[in-house]
Amino acid sequence: MSVKVGILGATGYTGLELIRLLINHPQMELAFAGSQSSKGKRLKEIFPFLEGFKEGDLILEDYKEIPQDVKLLFLALPHEVSMEIAPQLLERGFKVVDLSGAYRFKNLPDYETFYGFKHTHPEVLQKAVYGLTEVFREEIKNADLVANPGCYPTATLLALYPLLKNPDLIEEETINVVGLSGVSGAGRGLKQHFHFPEMTDNMFAYKVTMHRHTPEMEFVANSLTRKGLKFRFTPAVVPIDRGMLSIVTLKVKKTDLRELYEETYRGEEFVKVVDYPPKSKEVIRTNYCFVYPSYDERTQRAVIVSAIDNLVKGASGQALQNANLMLGLDEGEGLRGLIPSAV
Repeated sequence: MSVKVGILGATGYTGLELIRLLINHPQMELAFAGSQSSKGKRLKEIFPFLEGFKEGDLILEDYKEIPQDVKLLFLALPHEVSMEIAPQLLERGFKVVDLSGAYRFKNLPDYETFYGFKHTHPEVLQKAVYGLTEVFREEIKNADLVANPGCYPTATLLALYPLLKNPDLIEEETINVVGLSGVSGAGRGLKQHFHFPEMTDNMFAYKVTMHRHTPEMEFVANSLTRKGLKFRFTPAVVPIDRGMLSIVTLKVKKTDLRELYEETYRGEEFVKVVDYPPKSKEVIRTNYCFVYPSYDERTQRAVIVSAIDNLVKGASGQALQNANLMLGLDEGEGLRGLIPSAV
């Protein structure tokens, strides 16, 4: 029998990506779709390509109308909305995977500094498990609330994890990261600088200081190393719809990085160590992260490049991977057989 799940915020990019993945999941059934903006409509009215799928007949409902036989809910909502709704859902007995940034790190002042709001549920925040699956798998299995990582932190932390597991190799405090993202990372809402005439043949950096993913990356890295690491993070948008590269540079002791990375990720289904800088098209519409470690002899620095699909491994795919673990299912269910575009 399938486990019933629901999506709150089903009409955004990450919500739609979850629907796409759940349609082919052998052991989960999408039984509830929530939306405030499109309440009362059927999913197929918003997304006509869902005609013929039973999921397309779901009526978008208010978040208060969730059936009690739903076991787990994905929150594809704005940060402040998720912050307030998650505790209510936990009290009602639902398991929750939150795709917003509301529960990703523990330092309360950072929410005001980087997100612009005061966290009103610190007791729930302390119970949340960070959902970087390959790193916190055992904790996720027993969690009721998983804070799904952001797309930039997913690409960056998976690029760094073998070194974070071996912190004695890291020789300086500051880690430099450049992140390149497709436009879908900005969400489905309309913004002038992402309109086609503005974005095509164009690329630009943004939030070059104080980006909201910085405290998330620092929190996770320092929970693993206790070294007081700081991230010099520069994000940029490039004129593609989806896909992400993270280019990470840090000073390390000379070591066989290839061997280290292959040993760390041996047996991981969705992280692949490759012997060339990966291309975004190689992972599009899949849950893979391709990682390329290299060592620059001249500057004594590791240069690691990782590639993910920002909407799959960077959001909805990882959320489903986490949900599988929380429900006692095979971690890769619903995520296998996703093939990238050839061109």
